[in-house]
Amino acid sequence: MPYDESHAALLRADLAALPGVTEQRMFGGLFFLQNGNMLAGASGRGGGMVRVGPDAMTEALRIRGASQVEMGRRRMKGFVSLDAEAMADDSRRRQLVSMARAFVATLPPKA
Repeated sequence: MPYDESHAALLRADLAALPGVTEQRMFGGLFFLQNGNMLAGASGRGGGMVRVGPDAMTEALRIRGASQVEMGRRRMKGFVSLDAEAMADDSRRRQLVSMARAFVATLPPKA
């Protein structure tokens, strides 16, 4: 299943003012990286994904439509998926994107 371009457009708009953001196709979706670190993306499985970091997982999972990312049988620590409804809800999506921005800002740039 290809990613939903409307979800990518929402994330693109949310991240437009952030310096060092690039787009990269991976995992069947379109992901946004800041200084080489994965930040958020429109998933090829539908909905989206944000990288909030392990310390913010509990708070992020309280947001309706958010769940922990699983790749195969592996749970990805610090990564939250958003269902289509959460992606379309500006308040919930922006809250999670804000958490992702705060976490990724703590990471060193990748070469």
